[in-house]
Amino acid sequence: MNRVAEIKQEIQGLDAIGILTYVDTKFGSNAVFTTSFGIEDQVITHLLASIRSQAQLITLDTGRLFPETYYVWNRTLETYRMPIRAYYPNTSAVEELVNKKGPSSFYQSIEDRKECCYIRKIEPLKRAIHGYEVWITGIRREQSDNRDQMEPVEWDASNQIIKIHPLFDWTLAEVELQLKNNFIPYNPLHDKGFPSIGCQPCTRAIQAGEDFRAGRWWWEDKSKKECGLHQITK
Repeated sequence: MNRVAEIKQEIQGLDAIGILTYVDTKFGSNAVFTTSFGIEDQVITHLLASIRSQAQLITLDTGRLFPETYYVWNRTLETYRMPIRAYYPNTSAVEELVNKKGPSSFYQSIEDRKECCYIRKIEPLKRAIHGYEVWITGIRREQSDNRDQMEPVEWDASNQIIKIHPLFDWTLAEVELQLKNNFIPYNPLHDKGFPSIGCQPCTRAIQAGEDFRAGRWWWEDKSKKECGLHQITK
């Protein structure tokens, strides 16, 4: 039995805090959690704090985040007193991109947008999670058709790491109830129609009935609304 199949079997029937406790017992400080301070990530941070997890918390600062994201970042530090290590894009790569194509090249084509995402998010992520055994994320199945095709435990061949999504089968209502019941700090943009929050130039509020990811890269007609951090593995 391979490692992913073994973990799937061992966490079968566990709730989110049970899964995180399992990861903490099995992998300890060899687990890493990436947060962008969305509501799912805030719930996971709360659960990690409740079990005094040894997992490393990290975040990616692309240099284009909303002021509200920095606000909830700071509130999270104040509330949970857990260190959150920040990773940034390579300065020379950002300078080269902006000097060559301008500050808003991501609007020009999907290829240009993915180039920007790679420089500001994917490359820093690869550095951030390198060497860890397990990567914890806040992905939920219902967030998009693309994510519905993922698995709650996966092997990420690109990053050579096991990915675990403790909230994979949670509904949005369950996430929001957890926030409310535990007074978890969250990004105020969520109350203004932003279910998914990324870089400020690439994120807008959505209208009633629109897809969860409709506010991300809204000018793209044929994109799967992913930056490349999370790939389908099956």
